[in-house]
Amino acid sequence: MNSYRFEYPITVRYGDLDPQWHVNNARFLTFAEQARFAYLMELGLFDGKSFWDLPLIVGDIHCRYRVPIDPGKTVIVSTGIVSIGNKSLVMGSLITSEDGSVVHAEIETVMVAYDYRTKKAVPVSDELRSTFEVYEGKSFPKAER
Repeated sequence: MNSYRFEYPITVRYGDLDPQWHVNNARFLTFAEQARFAYLMELGLFDGKSFWDLPLIVGDIHCRYRVPIDPGKTVIVSTGIVSIGNKSLVMGSLITSEDGSVVHAEIETVMVAYDYRTKKAVPVSDELRSTFEVYEGKSFPKAER
């Protein structure tokens, strides 16, 4: 199991619950999305306003649900870059209890480098790769073509 440098707390709201009185499965992806945008803002890759300038778009998501989240809890969504390819990267996320003792979910999100104006995938830029390397404190070598 990975641990990630970036952590984003989320307090469960009434609207996050389903009739079984725990957080609805779809909200897990919303929690990961909130953390993903906060992560991009932390790195200066998104200003929170100009969606046309986002450098990435979701290509694929997998969520492994482990333990339900009960009402009134605060969870921590930890997220970071796992790998970077030529036109995409993998972001990992963990949703845990505040103290980290309970893993509620493990999420893997494939993000595609994307130009929203042309609506096309583009190569991961050297600048984007470097930004992630500096923040994560590790190297993501370019893949062989």
